[in-house]
Amino acid sequence: MKKINTSNWTDFRVGDLFDIHPTKAYKLTNNSLFEEDGVNPVVVNSSFNNGIGGYTNKPTTEEGNIITFSDTTTATAMFYQAKPFVGYTHIQGMYPIGEYKDKWKEKSLLFFLSVFRNRAINSNFDYVNKFTREFAKEMTVKLPADKGGNPDFSYMEEYMKNTESAISTSLTKLQLAKQSPISQKIDTHEWKEFVLSEILEMQKQVEISPIQAYYDDGDGVKYPFYGQSKVNNGIISYVSLDDKFLNNKDALCAILIHSNTHECVLATTPFYLKDGHGATSIFSNDELNELSALFIMSVLKNVMSEKFNYDKKATKEALRELKLPLPADKTGNPDYDYMAAFMKNQNLKATNALKYLKVV
Repeated sequence: MKKINTSNWTDFRVGDLFDIHPTKAYKLTNNSLFEEDGVNPVVVNSSFNNGIGGYTNKPTTEEGNIITFSDTTTATAMFYQAKPFVGYTHIQGMYPIGEYKDKWKEKSLLFFLSVFRNRAINSNFDYVNKFTREFAKEMTVKLPADKGGNPDFSYMEEYMKNTESAISTSLTKLQLAKQSPISQKIDTHEWKEFVLSEILEMQKQVEISPIQAYYDDGDGVKYPFYGQSKVNNGIISYVSLDDKFLNNKDALCAILIHSNTHECVLATTPFYLKDGHGATSIFSNDELNELSALFIMSVLKNVMSEKFNYDKKATKEALRELKLPLPADKTGNPDYDYMAAFMKNQNLKATNALKYLKVV
């Protein structure tokens, strides 16, 4: 993707462009709000599926053509809602106001959203440091401007049209790549079910606040500082602190699982962990290598997506008892050699398939 020249763009205060306030909600629990035959989307505190957590037959509370974000999760939970929907507790709506109210269309809002989300992510908001509407209103974002100093809606609309066209071409190439053997299903009928805590040991952990990490950062060896963010593999920064704050001192392949976001990431070095009241669990063993860990993580993500949700967290207790289907060797133990070989082969196939793609 070609880098955009933003040198002539203008700073705009978000609160001057949008009125930000909570969407209307029925204040019902998931069980009483979501319906199997529901037709109206319910936007919830999720970073997935455009924020839609389910459907209901209750009347919509919002007209659509607005941006929504959650003030309880990370700054990635921002989406454009094209159609009418039902709001949910803690979902904030961004409603165009002022002289530009009728000029914000789907594509210009999508353009703004990409800039707005990037600005929020780079401001280090996460599950602990909430991205609130007060912060959002006072933020400034750079946007293309016309000769009169107003947002250049024509430019934003045209840019998004061209981007969508380029993406459509890339998706066609992805479909061709998908037809390669890399996409074949795995035969799992001989796999064995393992309890997570019986095959991977939960490490003890030390957590530290971002403020302490900032002021105590020294000149020694810098290790990654992990949080529960969904971007940059969860790494907030690289810092050098006292060894007493280090996790994974033996540099094992460790899988970090965040109970609030249900993300799991791989760590292969010692690291520091952001204070999250024990919301991150660390699993490892001596047999795990990077490739077999990636295999297990793919299974983990699939199982967690079925077991956990916004109301049911992936707590340490729940993770200890979590059952994973994995390939087993002749002795009945996890077949780490098979998992590593499989991932190595998949990486090779993916590399070859991606040669058909061209970044535009």
